[in-house]
Amino acid sequence: MKVQLHQKGRASVDFLADLGMWSGGLGPTVNELMASRGLVDNGLAEDLDERIAQVDAAMADSPTYFAWSEMGEFLSKRHGVVAHEAFEEIKPEILPELDQLEKGPTQIERADQDPTPDYARGVEFHRTTGGWDGHPYQGFVHGEIIHRKYVAKNYPGDIFGQRRSVLSELPRQDYQRIFEMGTSSGHFTVPLQETFPDAQITGCDMSATMMEQAQRAANERGWNWRLLQVPAENTGLESGSFDLVASFILLHEMPASAIRNIFAEAYRLLEPGGDMLMSDVRPFRDMDRLTEWRAYYLAVNGGEPHWLEAATIDLAAVAEEVGFVNARSFAHIEEFRYPWVTVAHKPE
Repeated sequence: MKVQLHQKGRASVDFLADLGMWSGGLGPTVNELMASRGLVDNGLAEDLDERIAQVDAAMADSPTYFAWSEMGEFLSKRHGVVAHEAFEEIKPEILPELDQLEKGPTQIERADQDPTPDYARGVEFHRTTGGWDGHPYQGFVHGEIIHRKYVAKNYPGDIFGQRRSVLSELPRQDYQRIFEMGTSSGHFTVPLQETFPDAQITGCDMSATMMEQAQRAANERGWNWRLLQVPAENTGLESGSFDLVASFILLHEMPASAIRNIFAEAYRLLEPGGDMLMSDVRPFRDMDRLTEWRAYYLAVNGGEPHWLEAATIDLAAVAEEVGFVNARSFAHIEEFRYPWVTVAHKPE
């Protein structure tokens, strides 16, 4: 689906994307200023919350640090608002196409009641305005405007190519029944189907409006996916139904207890000999204190209340706790130390 924003919306989104790149360019300068004030690895507090307070206090009189932090706050608050405004400009012309693409072989099995667990209820992850269901076309807004026209310009590497390339970490190329946890707008589901064209794909998400965009992506290509509005840790599906369970950038939005439950559910859903692949953010144990501070700072100010738990849990160990074998967690792209991939096998 090709999306052409009108001039005002395009200019607003491009301005935020360019401001984000300029703000990111201040990072090395901020690091140098911090180092000049003794805020180097061994000079930073061990506790992360104390570390944030330590840095804020030491850099309080720095215009550069102020500009860097304030631009980050501005971008976090405004990106969702600007994307919604850009959508409203094109809404009359694009709505017929969006509604038409909800018709086709892929349909959503909607929950009778809101399936959102307590840990996610009311949370505006990524400070998405109104949350994942805060707009009737949130899936399109987030997937095609925010993600493609803003996030893609400010996140290192090719965020869509990464979703495809992580699949090279799998030990097999003949999966036939794939379950995706956290389908969202379908950005990982599409390369899953393209990589395994003969596989039947089932996906789940708690947000119906997000899955509506995945539904459109599938119907546009004539694919038949089964999409379920259920939490990934409690799908209600039959045990041993799949030979691959996968997700991309889901776990950092969950507390450690939910991650353990998701891994247990993945193990239950897999047939003996099946595989699990989970890709997410870089864990804190792979960072020095300065890098860890920056990641945690962005999480605290970016609408990610569970990032600390998710980034400190040993995913390979959790996989083996629930029964998987040959579990490995590692950086898929060495340059970025991201995505962080966990691959595990259910024994025969």
